[in-house]
Amino acid sequence: MTVQHPPQSQDPLHGVTLEQVLSALVAHYQWEGLAARIDIRCFKSDPSIKSSLTFLRKTPWARDKVEKLYVKLMRTKRPLD
Repeated sequence: MTVQHPPQSQDPLHGVTLEQVLSALVAHYQWEGLAARIDIRCFKSDPSIKSSLTFLRKTPWARDKVEKLYVKLMRTKRPLD
């Protein structure tokens, strides 16, 4: 008997929290590099994960930019199959 597994989600954001997304971007780019790529004041003026999460959860256009940058970063870090 063959066990069928559900297909893996092709969405790179599947199962990833906004905090994990932001933490990965900060770890890779640092706050300065993140602010240079996405012009958001909370990344430039006394940045913190907590204050940035609060802003991003209330601001869909900013969250969208952050998520797109994360997806781009994950595609470049993906090992070759």
